[in-house]
Amino acid sequence: MPATLKIGITCYPSVGGSGILATELGRQLAERGHEVHFISYEMPFRLDTSPANIYFHPVNVNEYELFKHPDYTLPLSVKMAEISRQFGLDILHVHYAVPHAVAAILACQMLGTKSPRVITTLHGTDTTLLGKDPNYQPIIKHAIECSEGVTAVSQSLCEETKSTFGIEKEIEVIHNFFEPRKPAKTRRQVRDELGLKDEFLILHMSNLRPPKRIDHLMEIIAASKHREELRLLILAGGNFAPYVPLVRRLGIERQVLVKEYVLDIENYLNASDLGIYTSQHESFGLSILECMFYGHAVLTTDAGGILEVVVHGETGFTYPVGDTLSFVEGLDYLIENPDRLREMGAAGQERAGELFNSEKIVNQYINYYRHVLGDEAATGS
Repeated sequence: MPATLKIGITCYPSVGGSGILATELGRQLAERGHEVHFISYEMPFRLDTSPANIYFHPVNVNEYELFKHPDYTLPLSVKMAEISRQFGLDILHVHYAVPHAVAAILACQMLGTKSPRVITTLHGTDTTLLGKDPNYQPIIKHAIECSEGVTAVSQSLCEETKSTFGIEKEIEVIHNFFEPRKPAKTRRQVRDELGLKDEFLILHMSNLRPPKRIDHLMEIIAASKHREELRLLILAGGNFAPYVPLVRRLGIERQVLVKEYVLDIENYLNASDLGIYTSQHESFGLSILECMFYGHAVLTTDAGGILEVVVHGETGFTYPVGDTLSFVEGLDYLIENPDRLREMGAAGQERAGELFNSEKIVNQYINYYRHVLGDEAATGS
């Protein structure tokens, strides 16, 4: 088996944990000498194609009057087959079963015996949303069962997937990872740019989709007895406009700061004091991990795989979904107890660095690739 693997990666290029994880994984694989080919309808949000062994191949989606809605799955499968044949790919690593694993399986059927192995990574939506839809459930189950390898980003998601689809197929749990970058600006510089002095800065990073429960987040900020001395910075991977009426109704226009589609998140992480997440469901919680890596305690729900990342009372506080009263109490407590805040932040940073570092997790993926390809003596090279 060659020491250098040729890997195709397909993910949603939008701002979300799955795309960010897939993009960073590709970068890390390339740094280790492997050849990485991204295949998608747009360039992934954080993808840098300047390294010689990272490539991006766009999928062209044409619109025909015959189709009421543009089709992406079939053009994607054709592009996957084309790139696999042209570059001799060993692995097609797809993030999400629908439509990516379905397209990869079709591509391999077109290629015949000289096809790459399909590895599907489940991030949550396949199971928690589409898995409940009878229009999608059978094809997701089929895609999972036809993949040569399947991974999930948390044990919670693994168990939920098996229960939802009634499958016995082995699912490898490989957690998300993060590699912190050194901030290019000082904490003071960023806070000056934001118009802040000594306010307590709370950070939230997400795509703002409904499961993130931004309404709960706003209610917590509005209910804090320290609302005048705190600010909420939202690094948004989506349009914040739908939430503006709620912000106005709660009277927290001055408290809420929004920046959309930010690439240099390390600068804002460095300038913040606490992370907060009110999600209805999280298969893992990559943004939570990012906060921990920069030494911040987090307030979060106890949904899904979050409890595999955050330890309640040690690295932050976790509360039931919708329990905004407890969130407010926890927030006010940490504002009033800066020593405890620092202790939790330090504990979270240590936990993140020990369990979710790039060296450990990327090697798990490489070992899994080699296992699926038939190399039982994988060493993580």
